[in-house]
Amino acid sequence: VQLVESGGGLVQPGGSLRLSCAASGFTLGTYHMTWFRQAPGKERELVAAIGNDGISRIYRDSVRGRFTISRDNVKKTVYLQLDSLKPEDTAVYLCGAARKWSDIESMKNYDYWGLGTQVTVSS
Repeated sequence: VQLVESGGGLVQPGGSLRLSCAASGFTLGTYHMTWFRQAPGKERELVAAIGNDGISRIYRDSVRGRFTISRDNVKKTVYLQLDSLKPEDTAVYLCGAARKWSDIESMKNYDYWGLGTQVTVSS
């Protein structure tokens, strides 16, 4: 069982990246999927979430309108499109698989985590 993130990198302010989270060893369609991020010295924070139905979505206020979460249960992959990136978006981005939508921000709700991919926004 694993989640593997990819797509991170160094980008200039205003640039874009597309992150991917590939799942294996479990049925992706039974889980609500999320992207969190963690910057040095800061707590892990929820960036975006998508329900197992692919319809329900949640975004952090600071990224709404700039980031888009999506999923493809057939390809067993979750995506995060990052547009209009800002230096404050710099962090390690991790994907997680949650059991309950109502507890989407609770770490206890998660069965699986990836190791993360680094996103650095700098000129």
